[in-house]
Amino acid sequence: MKIGINRRTFLTGSSACVLAACTNPPPDPVFPQITFTHLPAIRLDARSLEIVDASVSPGRADVSAGMPVPPSIAARQWANDRLVPVGNSGSIVFTITEASVVETKLERTPGVRGVVTRDQSERYDGKLAARVAIRDAAGGRSGTVSAEATRSRTVAENISLNERDKVWFEITEAMINDLNRELEKVINQFLQPFLTR
Repeated sequence: MKIGINRRTFLTGSSACVLAACTNPPPDPVFPQITFTHLPAIRLDARSLEIVDASVSPGRADVSAGMPVPPSIAARQWANDRLVPVGNSGSIVFTITEASVVETKLERTPGVRGVVTRDQSERYDGKLAARVAIRDAAGGRSGTVSAEATRSRTVAENISLNERDKVWFEITEAMINDLNRELEKVINQFLQPFLTR
């Protein structure tokens, strides 16, 4: 009799453990760090680099602060990795002018049809913009270039939190890669006098 009770208790406890294991949420996704150290440094004839975040959130619909890698953090990383001052005077000022991802709720299919329809429930519109300015008071030279990148994605109404984080990461990654290409192009084109090899 005693053996039966212990066995029943063991089976009940085992069932509870199995149920608990089934209800555990999936682990948080791990995203790679976005860096640009694999690319050649942009060596500029200036003594210092200053990074300024002048971006202003457009309001409560801006979800950038809650993203796995906020666009402003990716832009700051880009400046630290790619812009290298190698001169004796002057300064490089990298200014993040916009770094937002705005969420817009989308209309759902109404009525009975809406029950069997999987709608796109939100749209995320990202914008990342930056300016590179070089000032050399000693030589009286200056130059400024700017670039921006935008991306837009919609997500389905049944998306999980982890899947949403993945979409947000991809938005940031795509925007900073676009911005990298644009800034490299305009720096090579318009800041040629400041480039050193």
